[in-house]
Amino acid sequence: MSASAGSPESGSNGSPIAAAGGAASGPGGPGARRGWKRVVLGVVVLAALVAAVVFAVPAVRAAMDTVSTDDAYVNGHVTFVAPRVPGQVLRVLVDDNARVKAGDVLVELDPEPYQVQVNIKQAALAAAEADKRATESEVRGQLAQLRSQRWKLQTAIEQVDNQIALLNARVAALRSKDATLARAKSDLARFKETLARGAESKQVYDAAVEAVGVAEAQVKQATQEVYEVRVGLGLPPLPPNGGALTDVPAGLNQTFSTVRQAVADMTHIAAQVGLPLSKSEATPTQVIEEFRARDAKGDVDRIFAALVPEAPAVKQAEAKVLQARRDLDQAELNRRYCRVLAEIDGVVTRRNVNPGNNVQAGQQLMAVRSLTEIWIDANFKETQLAELRIGQRVEVFADAYGSRRVFRGRVTGFTYGTGSTLALLPAQNATGNFVKVVQRLPVRVELEDYDPEGDTLYAGLSVTPHVYVKEAPTGPNAGKRLQAAGARP
Repeated sequence: MSASAGSPESGSNGSPIAAAGGAASGPGGPGARRGWKRVVLGVVVLAALVAAVVFAVPAVRAAMDTVSTDDAYVNGHVTFVAPRVPGQVLRVLVDDNARVKAGDVLVELDPEPYQVQVNIKQAALAAAEADKRATESEVRGQLAQLRSQRWKLQTAIEQVDNQIALLNARVAALRSKDATLARAKSDLARFKETLARGAESKQVYDAAVEAVGVAEAQVKQATQEVYEVRVGLGLPPLPPNGGALTDVPAGLNQTFSTVRQAVADMTHIAAQVGLPLSKSEATPTQVIEEFRARDAKGDVDRIFAALVPEAPAVKQAEAKVLQARRDLDQAELNRRYCRVLAEIDGVVTRRNVNPGNNVQAGQQLMAVRSLTEIWIDANFKETQLAELRIGQRVEVFADAYGSRRVFRGRVTGFTYGTGSTLALLPAQNATGNFVKVVQRLPVRVELEDYDPEGDTLYAGLSVTPHVYVKEAPTGPNAGKRLQAAGARP
């Protein structure tokens, strides 16, 4: 059967080949669609290659230049809030998650019992100060007694001098009586001769005998009076070795018993006001000179004025005043401790106190976590530690923010022991039940230019640090594994 001109088997000239070629070359034909698919596929492959170059090359380079771990967490300082004194809670001014500044009042205790103690200590201080003033007055009275005793000493010395002068006067009187006795005896001898010749009357002779007796009695009386003065001066009645009755030891007015007693009384009073004791054998002159030597110009009034605050009784009273003042300071301090303050800037957590609770000193009421004093504890495997050093640059990615936020920091130290050695029950590998486990060592990473007001890092968040081990470390202790001795944060 022959094909018609309009059948599919015929082309433009009626042939089937021509018909097929015309269908393939049309704009909506299958060939055109396959061409476009190949172009799109090529573009996608090229874009994938470009993306692989753009993203894979930095990733490979970072993997070669850095050491990282996903076993890392945010850590930070936490201050536990506790009262310093016991008491009943009056008010709690904060709650969990409240942001506070150092010095803010967190809890108030009832201050009334501590105010009572302050009043008691104030009264005790006033009493101690009054006792001090009374003691100073007593010391001034003792100094007045010391002045009086000084003049008693002078009087004792003068009395000895008077006794010596009296001794000389009585010895002179004795010499006068001796002369009178000698004359009376001479007159008696002469009257006796003239009486024998009959030239003198018996009455005159008897008068001469009487005069001799009176003169002898007067000599005896004068002699006893001399002995009395000598004995009163502590001397023997008759001088030894035939010495004169007026012989007196040199410096008797410095060594006489009444003078020594006056010196002892003065020394006793001086000791009560804090003056050092003089030598036991010191003379009054030496004692007085030693006392005057306490002032460059020998001003007694100035010496006494300086003795008042240095007297032992005054010192003791001052110590009691100081103790009372310190007791008052402690009472006032305890009263101030009724206001429990925040010691650091941070956020309140773990509040467990309410008004009306009775709390003890040191009892934990809440905690305040610092917003700025935070760091990263990165637990690197022991096989990753070879190239880690203090001061190496670190980039930190937090899981909470993904790769859109990079925190920068530096390595600042290595914990001196792995987690297993610091555990409550460390592994006992020496027992023989040994299975080797790759250990991890906590490495501390301090953040730089961290702003908690921006992307806040909370304690415990998971992070991934990348330590650039190929770069030169910088900062304190750079390139070391241990911090320098005595280094402080």
